[in-house]
Amino acid sequence: MNSSKFIRVVAGVAIEGGRVLVARRPAEASFGGLWEFPGGKVEPGEGDEEALIRELAEELGVRVVVGKQLGVHRHRYGDLAVELHFYRIHLNGEEPHGLEGAELRWITPEESVDLSFLEGDADLLLELQSPETLERWST
Repeated sequence: MNSSKFIRVVAGVAIEGGRVLVARRPAEASFGGLWEFPGGKVEPGEGDEEALIRELAEELGVRVVVGKQLGVHRHRYGDLAVELHFYRIHLNGEEPHGLEGAELRWITPEESVDLSFLEGDADLLLELQSPETLERWST
């Protein structure tokens, strides 16, 4: 991938009761209307955990605890290349809200096939559809 177009992105995977939290991008945003795991860009000088805590406070109004890294996936959207770092997050009983116009939904991994997701999330969604993976990542 062309490093001049490379963007590092962090995304949080909240799992509760066999369901995962997903967000639908606002219609006016780039890739508007598509579903994704909540998160965002890592700013210069910022670590992944710091970026994820900041992004989820801004987007969902919650302070999360960042757990283990679940995977790294690279994807190209035209001339935009992203490297997505997925982390298990814990909401600690806080209720997330789409503060920036995003619709939020708790879904089972199987329900993800009925939603239009960003292509960069596809590999992680496939992994989550394995009951063993979902159980392992739930802790």
